[in-house]
Amino acid sequence: MKLIYRLFKQDPESRESIITMTSGLGIFVNIIMALTKVFIGVLASSIAIISEGVNNAADVLSAFITLVGSKLARKHPDKKHPFGYGRIEYLVSLVISVLILVTGVEMIISSVKLIFNPEELNISYLSLFIVLGSAVIKFALGIYTMKMGKKADSNALVGVGLDSRNDSYASIITIVAALVFLIFHVSIDAYAGIIISVLILKAGLELLLDTIGDLLGRPGEHELAVEIYREVLATDGILSAADMMMHNYGPDAWSGSVNVEIDHNKSVGEIYEFLHALQLRIMHEHNVTMVFGVYAVDNDHADVKALRRTINEFVRGQEHVKSYHAVYLREEEKKIYVDFIVDYDLRDWDALRAEFLRYIGGPYPGYEIELTIETEFV
Repeated sequence: MKLIYRLFKQDPESRESIITMTSGLGIFVNIIMALTKVFIGVLASSIAIISEGVNNAADVLSAFITLVGSKLARKHPDKKHPFGYGRIEYLVSLVISVLILVTGVEMIISSVKLIFNPEELNISYLSLFIVLGSAVIKFALGIYTMKMGKKADSNALVGVGLDSRNDSYASIITIVAALVFLIFHVSIDAYAGIIISVLILKAGLELLLDTIGDLLGRPGEHELAVEIYREVLATDGILSAADMMMHNYGPDAWSGSVNVEIDHNKSVGEIYEFLHALQLRIMHEHNVTMVFGVYAVDNDHADVKALRRTINEFVRGQEHVKSYHAVYLREEEKKIYVDFIVDYDLRDWDALRAEFLRYIGGPYPGYEIELTIETEFV
């Protein structure tokens, strides 16, 4: 493959090149296989073999759409889309999943019709050998495409590879059905077509649900978030960090925000200096545009230490409170600030708030409590 990359003047480590070359390979292989299978299926009057050929033709379209979508996703940001066009790849995955589902539905309809209106099969061991060869090719192509899709972080390419791998399984089912006919003179071709259709529908549904998850918004990549948290916490002047949000505008386009705790005695100029340097460093190292929210804290004050011990006691007794942060005590105004991070199993946030206010009201009567309850976004 490296020779082919060089022949077409493509960078084997470039995401765009990987998608382009892998999609091109899929288009070429599937065109050859579609023509071969349809020809054999017509000669043999086999709906299962014809269905496989039609599915190969659909794979050509899927690979082509993936190729075009990756090109469009690289368009430069403009006034209408200041974050770029990276999410086009998710739309491409959506289209591919729908195409797979439509193909599966059409095939299952044809197979059911064949059950009620059976046709005589005309099949040979030669045609079976050809189908077996195509199964091996499709399996290898599917595994390779999935591997390249993961390397390029392309959900659409992974979907195309998954479909190709499933096609190889479908070919095996077709071969079994044909062998049953040749040996026992019993046609189970229509039922094999139904099994193949179910496999195709399953692959299409899995890709559809995965793509819908991307469009609705998933948590930011865990490894990326951990690296950024590590970078933030290693910065002099930042005491702690929480509430990180990661927004995805395509597989390789991220922006985010995080709240950081900083000693309240730091000047605005000092805060600007190290936060600006951190922002540029994250952009350079991780290609993420990060925005910072600032919490002023005074952890060394005796009264604050006592307040934190009191909050610690409460949190230890709460099953759904994962952590707390942003503790700030305004003694003059009799005001307390604190944020709770809760898990997704907690349904009644109002009950937790009321319980904490009753608890904190004992040692701190008359204080106004500013409690923020939130889930962990990343």
